[in-house]
Amino acid sequence: MRSPRMLTAVGLLAALTLAACGTTEEPGGPARSEVKPTEAAPPVTVTDARGKKVTLEKGPATKVVSLEWSETEDLVTLGVMPVGVADVKGYSTWVKAADLDKDVADVGTRGEPSADAIVALEPDLIVMEADRGSPIVAQLEKTAPVVVVKGTDASRNIAQMKANFQLIATAVGKQDKAKAVLADFDEKLAGAKRTLTDAGATGQGFAMADGWMEGSSVSIRMFGKGSLMSDLAEEVGLVNKWTGKVDAAWGLGQTDVEGLTGLGDVHFFYSASEDDVFAEGLADNAIWKSLPFVENKQVHKLEPGTWTFGGPLSCGDFVDQLVRALAP
Repeated sequence: MRSPRMLTAVGLLAALTLAACGTTEEPGGPARSEVKPTEAAPPVTVTDARGKKVTLEKGPATKVVSLEWSETEDLVTLGVMPVGVADVKGYSTWVKAADLDKDVADVGTRGEPSADAIVALEPDLIVMEADRGSPIVAQLEKTAPVVVVKGTDASRNIAQMKANFQLIATAVGKQDKAKAVLADFDEKLAGAKRTLTDAGATGQGFAMADGWMEGSSVSIRMFGKGSLMSDLAEEVGLVNKWTGKVDAAWGLGQTDVEGLTGLGDVHFFYSASEDDVFAEGLADNAIWKSLPFVENKQVHKLEPGTWTFGGPLSCGDFVDQLVRALAP
């Protein structure tokens, strides 16, 4: 079987042969000497999360493969539909802020992308996160330039999200679009803060979680200080009441229903794009039903597909939902 590169070469040779047998111009078209050659785009160089300068010799990338959902969202937001994405089905379930076209190719899982599937797409850029599949970077770089972004920074997650967005925008030549999107996002944050202040909600306690079932038991993952969702909520004036242990990179912690008893009378937000462990798995749990925020009907399920590790659009969706819950 011929490789995609071989087929492309054969197709090009056939096209050249046909051109040699026919006329040198379309009927009624300009003479060949009058056609101005397309000016080549200048190279683009970016410095990625590795501190490595990555140069795109042919200019801004147009055929991009993305191996992480946050960066996939960024690309679509910028108006660059990727040709390949890791776990298309998962993205379409968990990320609703920026929809993929139906013809976007699936290139395997985020943890184990298929190098063969990526090579077949002949991309001019591959985007991935620093903590995903680093052993395959060298292999992928034989196919196309690879830009690695830092997926999280617990000390400055909003700023890191913006930096990733701007880095990708530069690589695909969409700096102006990025500037406009981020300006809208900043205005959304400022507007949300004003609205919550006017509603007397500033300083209100909140908590954020997702979870899953393991047999009959429920595991709960808390978004503590240093997580992107916590940073967004605190940016608009709320206070994260989860004080349990969290990991240093993502600000995420593990607990069970008993661990929620110290939260007090907060607004409790949770994400569940598949199984709803809070409404279903804990429906008959006596401890859950006795929690103040449950008794006071201050439990808020995020809209399905609100990606809690996303770019400006997903972050903006989350902020909008905070405002609707606390300042209806």
